Amino acid sequence: MASATILRPTSVDLKELTAWGLESLNKAKFTFDTHTTVATVLTVVITLLIYEQVNYRAKKAHLPGDKWTIPIIGKFADSLHPSLEKYKKQWYSGPLSAVSVFNIFIVIGSSNEMARKILNSPNHAEPCLVAAAKKVLLPTNWVFLHGKEHADYRKALNVLFTKKALSHYLPIQERIYREFFAKWMNDPSPAHPYMMKMRDLNMETSLSVFVGDYVTPAQKQEINDKYWLITVALELVNFPLALPGTKIWNAIQARKLVMKYLTAASAESKIRMEEPTNEPSCLLDEWTRAMILSRAGTAEGDREQVKLLSREFSDHEIAMVILSFLFASQDAMSSAIVYAFQLTADHPEVLAKIREEQYRVRGGDLDRPLTLDLLDEMVYTRATVKEVSRLMPSVIMVPYLTTKAFPITPEYTVPKNSMVIPAFWNSLHDETVYPEPDSFKPERWLPTAEGAEPLAESKPQNYIVFGSGPHKCIGQQYAYMHLAATLGTASVLMDWQHARTKDSDEIQVVAAIFPKDELHLRFTPLAPPS
Repeated sequence: MASATILRPTSVDLKELTAWGLESLNKAKFTFDTHTTVATVLTVVITLLIYEQVNYRAKKAHLPGDKWTIPIIGKFADSLHPSLEKYKKQWYSGPLSAVSVFNIFIVIGSSNEMARKILNSPNHAEPCLVAAAKKVLLPTNWVFLHGKEHADYRKALNVLFTKKALSHYLPIQERIYREFFAKWMNDPSPAHPYMMKMRDLNMETSLSVFVGDYVTPAQKQEINDKYWLITVALELVNFPLALPGTKIWNAIQARKLVMKYLTAASAESKIRMEEPTNEPSCLLDEWTRAMILSRAGTAEGDREQVKLLSREFSDHEIAMVILSFLFASQDAMSSAIVYAFQLTADHPEVLAKIREEQYRVRGGDLDRPLTLDLLDEMVYTRATVKEVSRLMPSVIMVPYLTTKAFPITPEYTVPKNSMVIPAFWNSLHDETVYPEPDSFKPERWLPTAEGAEPLAESKPQNYIVFGSGPHKCIGQQYAYMHLAATLGTASVLMDWQHARTKDSDEIQVVAAIFPKDELHLRFTPLAPPS
């Protein structure tokens, strides 16, 4: 049998460790060459700064834009205090232009051709709204999906904006308009800012239409108060980290609160809509009822849509969709309402025509409930809404992110992981389509005296107020209905005077655009027609 060697622990004389050189190591003196270290750090920093400039110049190539970018922050200072005039200078510099913000390389498509190409190239770019949007609205939100997954979502959600569904929302909207208008008419104060009051009207309308009584008045007010934190966090550029106290952090906390209420509302709606005798009372009910009928095989409509609705959307998924609807309606619609009141106040001849049409369509009965058929007859009112949206587009840009190198023209390719932004202003102020583009002229949308199609309608590709392509706004018809109903109802109930200030025509850019002075108005009751 082979012998085995057994190792046993032995004692060690620590004094012998000096033979290993540890004593010398202990006595060694290290020196720190400050000059060498500083020189090394400076060399690294300068190298990185040079690389930043070379990289920016290489990506920018021949595009208009600053020849050099401000180290590290780029145009961050401009983005903190965005100015429409600075944006317009960039937009009019060329069909494509480049800028850098916090080392995010950005290509802006300002011409109609370039803007539409970005919007219609889902294989090369996906919507990111702003850099912080996924953190705030959640990365799994349907607005960030693309391809078939996004297309299927849209097909399912179209059930929420049918004529039948819209007709259910209209009485809810009209009730809220009249409640708010009564408060405004009874306010004896001199003219004062109404921007946030109009935002309140819009939020109350949106929440009531979307989730009805599943959210209490107190909860609606809490959502209204908190949602502004989401709005200001979704500016084009913000401090990128969600640290406590930053706009993004505050917006995430607001989103958590809103999602809690919306998730609970979805669960309640599913229970209520299981009872066939309960009629839908809001958009949420329309959705849950459509799901129930689709699963039961009794739903009407397109077979593919029925199939898509037959799956069980979770309460969390439904809440995320409503959250995205609130985002879209709250900021863009509030801006449109504000400018509708400002522009009609500044152009009393337009308001007089709207009022005359409203009296005629309503048959002199100011208490007559609004219907979709009545709205269809409001030709001039709807033309005014369209002109407000063209002249002062609520959304001026929608950022996308390139998922691969994007050969946007034969001469230029946008690098992968760059932000590429379609800008809408130039398309909507193109004098070849809209003569005197900076003038407020609702008549440009009406047929000519000979009954011919107006020039403005002849090139629908320029009217990209609601975007274009696979991510075009799904609620376009709802938006038109909301604006026409608001303006039409207001015109027959009250008059309003605009107290102009030096900032009335200046524009502040938040998530949407608003008058810098927040629109100083005073409302007075209007006597009914005799």
